[in-house]
Amino acid sequence: WPSPLLLYTELYYSTHDSEVGSLERSRDRHKSRSKDSRSEKSVTINTPPAEPLLGDSAVRSEQVQDDNWGETTTAVTGTSEHSLSQEDIVRITKDLEDSVGLDCRRYFTLTLAVLMGLLVFLTPVAFLALPHLLWQDKLQSCGTACEGLYISVAFKLLILLLAVWALFFRPPRAGLPRVFVFRALLAVLVLLFVLSYWLFYGVRILDSQDENYQGIVQYAVSLVDALLFIHYLAIVLLELRQLQPCFSVCVTRSTDGEIRHYNLGQLSIQRAALAILEHYYCDFPVHNPALLSASKSRAAKHLAGLKVYNVDGMAHSQSRAMIAAAARRRDTSHNELYYEEAEHERRVRKRRARLVVAVEEAFTHVKRMQEEEQKKAPGDVMDPREAAQAIFPSMARALQKYLRTTKQQHCHSMESIQQHLAFCITNNMTPKAFLESYLSPGPTLQYSRDHWLSRQWTLVSEASVTSGLKDGSVFLLKCADFSLVVTSKKIPYIQMSEEYIDPKSHKFVLRLQSETSV
Repeated sequence: WPSPLLLYTELYYSTHDSEVGSLERSRDRHKSRSKDSRSEKSVTINTPPAEPLLGDSAVRSEQVQDDNWGETTTAVTGTSEHSLSQEDIVRITKDLEDSVGLDCRRYFTLTLAVLMGLLVFLTPVAFLALPHLLWQDKLQSCGTACEGLYISVAFKLLILLLAVWALFFRPPRAGLPRVFVFRALLAVLVLLFVLSYWLFYGVRILDSQDENYQGIVQYAVSLVDALLFIHYLAIVLLELRQLQPCFSVCVTRSTDGEIRHYNLGQLSIQRAALAILEHYYCDFPVHNPALLSASKSRAAKHLAGLKVYNVDGMAHSQSRAMIAAAARRRDTSHNELYYEEAEHERRVRKRRARLVVAVEEAFTHVKRMQEEEQKKAPGDVMDPREAAQAIFPSMARALQKYLRTTKQQHCHSMESIQQHLAFCITNNMTPKAFLESYLSPGPTLQYSRDHWLSRQWTLVSEASVTSGLKDGSVFLLKCADFSLVVTSKKIPYIQMSEEYIDPKSHKFVLRLQSETSV
């Protein structure tokens, strides 16, 4: 039997190791916060703000919801006092500055686009109106062909207006860190093109006061035709060029290792990051930090470094015995992990069965109430919201225990569950359809915006974000809680060959014997 001193020493070392581990974790969190504060100058992708800044700060500052909603349905109202630390004030100030800068840049870009659009559409009209305003007496009469060109200019300008509105004046999906190269090139091309036409018009028509008005109208028609061709070039560069898949990208979430693969075309790194984020909110399951806390604590407990101390002149043999005991305890950690996971799976299956039975009984009660309400007067029929509130207490405790066991209690509030229950009752859905949202984690957009909405993503890339994707490109998309690691591989060139099979080679002759056994 080990000596009491050895047992006391092992207990002391285990408590000391846990304290040291907690201090190291707090120090790592402090380092990560300081590292995040130092990386504020990184390239960022800002999603368009869906709510005012004060609303976001209020959401961030409110307390975590009570997880005991399954045990009581009492609603307590009142006033609450919130205190702000210096870090909260700095964070709110930084978010305000980022929001103001993003709004200013967006409105500045929109103002430039509107001014350029007015310049493009008013230029042909000005070409036709200036001769009538400046030297109308010298102009030659406009014949039938010239009047037909009026109609051509009008309809082409209308088509160009609708095409520009459909392609360029769409709600912005996100704020990119750098300018879109192709769109900037097209804007410069249109500006140079219109200025060239104005220069030629001023030198050859305004200065000489040309009397051939039909030639002036044809000149305006040629400008509109050229603008239509530039719009076709914009469609090819902005929309059609990226449709053909050229790269296969692997997206890995850094915390839980969730992986998805996507095919992308010829895109720059920043636009590829935007496409990946759009897929992320629809394809990846919601990020649940609670599922990672148990594994982190287990890893810290089993993988902690072995520390040896000499307490009160302990003999060398006792130290070796303590080292051997600690090594044996560490070798059996996989057994502890196995039994922990088996016990957790057993609890999940048990509470899932209880939840399924409770929900089926509640829906059966709803059907019974619906059959009874059909016999009542129209004014006495129960609203789906009232029906959901009536049957919710019968399943609330089982649902709460299951969500706690699966670490999903922070993703679903009592109000959201009641709304989902009322929705299922309204659309005559089955109990299995109601439970599907809780038995299996869904995509990120399925949950409340407070759990997934991130106003800012940081794009970390060694190459320029305006450069195109290449074979082996690696970049990161970081947010507050995790990061997405993206690696790209070029889709290989496929060489196909044809092998001709002669149809006559499949023919054969079946010969039957004349003599049979009968």
